[in-house]
Amino acid sequence: MQSVGTKDTGPELIVRRLLHRLGYRYRLHPKQLPGRPDIVLPGRKKAVFVHGCFWHGHECQKGRAPKSKLDYWGPKLDANRERDARKEAELRALGWDVATIWQCEIADRQALETSLVSFLGQPGKSDRQAPANVVSSPENKTETT
Repeated sequence: MQSVGTKDTGPELIVRRLLHRLGYRYRLHPKQLPGRPDIVLPGRKKAVFVHGCFWHGHECQKGRAPKSKLDYWGPKLDANRERDARKEAELRALGWDVATIWQCEIADRQALETSLVSFLGQPGKSDRQAPANVVSSPENKTETT
């Protein structure tokens, strides 16, 4: 269990690549927000958690609790669910909209894309960043598309 990471998981990387391809720009794991959401779009006040079905107790095939050591796994998974709900409530109290993407939902990329665009809205100019090699100055009137 020690080797199970909390950041840059496979499902999280898939969601991040999809968002980037769609034109969204985001921040990762901000320490100042409750629960340190996986992905945030600060200008839109949107936070996205990408949860593994097993670790966060999703009620799907992948989220089933083990049949052995129930005295260990039961309370652990319940505590994870309670913490997730508490952190989401804290974010909402601060005025953030919160979405949770489950590991099992990532298989259907088209549905995932539709869901994310529906939650985040269409990407706009504020989501796009100028390339690092373009310097804005009155003498250099380079436009980027």
